[in-house]
Amino acid sequence: MNKDTELLLSECNSGIKMGVNSIKCVLPYIKNENMKKSLNACSDKHAILGDKTHRALLKINTDAKPPHVVARTMAKLKIKTTLAFNSNDYKVADIITDGCNMGIKSIYKYLNIYNNADYEAKQIANDLISAEQELRTDLRKFL
Repeated sequence: MNKDTELLLSECNSGIKMGVNSIKCVLPYIKNENMKKSLNACSDKHAILGDKTHRALLKINTDAKPPHVVARTMAKLKIKTTLAFNSNDYKVADIITDGCNMGIKSIYKYLNIYNNADYEAKQIANDLISAEQELRTDLRKFL
């Protein structure tokens, strides 16, 4: 085990939790059933990746850390304030697309910073990026 593996897995775990929490937060505002299906499918993929990440962290005797409280609070606040008075599927797609973009950018950054991470950690990171890219593509039709 090396420190890069631990740090990359921790960042992936945090990103996965942020994504799932954001999806849960917007679901009540969505009217289009296809959009709900896309978001639920992505949430399911994130749950699977979260389990893989958690198992990988356990293998190296590291506990999963929650996302930073400020990041979590800001994301939830943005969602709630944006959708509270005038929600529509466009706004939800816009918010989640922004989240996907931030997640993709962050994970690429951590892949570059923690480039000595092991293969499994890098694969989880790449799978997370793929899930975010797929959701972003699925949401284009709602923008």
